[in-house]
Amino acid sequence: MSIELVSETRCFDGAQRQYEHQSQVLDCKMRFAIYLPPIAADTKETEQKFPVLYWLSGLTCTDENFSQKAGAQRMAAELGIVLVIPDTSPRGDEVADDEGYDLGKGAGFYLNATQQPWKQHYRMYDYIVEELPQLVEAHFPVSGRRAISGHSMGGHGALTIALKNPGRYTSVSAFSPICNPMACPWGEKAFSAYLGSDKTLWEEYDATVLLSRATERMPMLISQGEDDQFLEQQLKPNALEAAAEAAGYPVKVEHHTGYDHSYYFIASFIEQHLRFHADYLLAH
Repeated sequence: MSIELVSETRCFDGAQRQYEHQSQVLDCKMRFAIYLPPIAADTKETEQKFPVLYWLSGLTCTDENFSQKAGAQRMAAELGIVLVIPDTSPRGDEVADDEGYDLGKGAGFYLNATQQPWKQHYRMYDYIVEELPQLVEAHFPVSGRRAISGHSMGGHGALTIALKNPGRYTSVSAFSPICNPMACPWGEKAFSAYLGSDKTLWEEYDATVLLSRATERMPMLISQGEDDQFLEQQLKPNALEAAAEAAGYPVKVEHHTGYDHSYYFIASFIEQHLRFHADYLLAH
């Protein structure tokens, strides 16, 4: 459970850090970023425990995209929330890859692969749900209160992980999530490769299907740009909204005119999402 500090930068009187560790679940070295707000950045001077927001990034991203582009640290510092930003997939020369940007490294899809050559390393679901939180909670002044959020492929990951683990997260949110991967090109390609042809296995990682079956409700916020180039073919928020309405699931979906799929969109509304999570993370 050891970690090695790679870099550290002062940010809003807190600390933006990057760590490397050997993942037992993924069988390779992994990096993750963490933002520690003021006080939490100096563990020697505080016994206070801070809640954590896990952020899952999208296709082609690493732990650095959100850290550098979203501008989330200012609000995390104000609210007293730790941000944990993992990589999107296993890495290393020994890890299977594909020529396409939407499969392999940078495209782990936050699932546990069952097919060769992927299943040895591509177990991002277990990594996000079990191994990484154990690591974070062992090394940093954090509490057991967790929320989860993400963008695009990471939005898919956040929604599915939250829906599959009721009670583990106080709240979930997503920017431009892949809502119905079983019915879009990105999801069909990835699920076929990682999970094989049995579509009953695909259902376990499809937010629209999982939401329609959910027996517990949790606070859920989704932000979608109306000028997103992937909206109709890949993201399909209407499918999730229809499932929520049919199931009586109180998801809040906000459509934003003029916004696209980029980090400009995320930066514009990340404060809203952090305040949304703070309502539940900081509740007594």
